Amino acid sequence: MPVLGKHRSMDPAPTLLIAWHSRTGGSKALAEAAAEGAGAAARLVVADDVTPDLLIAAAGYLFAGPENLAALSGAMKEMFDRCYYPCLGKLEGRPYATIICAGSDGENAQRQLDRIATGWRLKRVADAMIVNTDAQTPAAILAPKTIAPGRLAEARDLGAALAEGLAAGIF
Repeated sequence: MPVLGKHRSMDPAPTLLIAWHSRTGGSKALAEAAAEGAGAAARLVVADDVTPDLLIAAAGYLFAGPENLAALSGAMKEMFDRCYYPCLGKLEGRPYATIICAGSDGENAQRQLDRIATGWRLKRVADAMIVNTDAQTPAAILAPKTIAPGRLAEARDLGAALAEGLAAGIF
């Protein structure tokens, strides 16, 4: 939704880039819920398609992905590897938040993502959201994930809060 600028012209709403990766659907469902909450401000892009230009053009970020083998998924890590240096020095102070979908605690993936965000000098504006699916066997780990409605509602609320904060100039 456009907001009135100080010169009373219609400025476009700041873009919230929601970059995501998912193998079994959990992170995808959470990213889509966040995009729904963010409305027109959201730009939902799979990690493989995120470019430095998309990152530079966005006003803020929500990174949503799975923890695989106690780390960020390879596709999320590749997105950061591919975009890190072209964006270095161009994103300072921009807000970000994270959603990690994990079979256990998700803390290592979260820590890894926060270290990357620190290098870009991004500003965390919401607590980390870690969704634990309790998938511990090979069959459960590989199975399609269904995220509980309450957790999807949290993701929608996070997307809405990020979009509203960007539009209001809070971040």
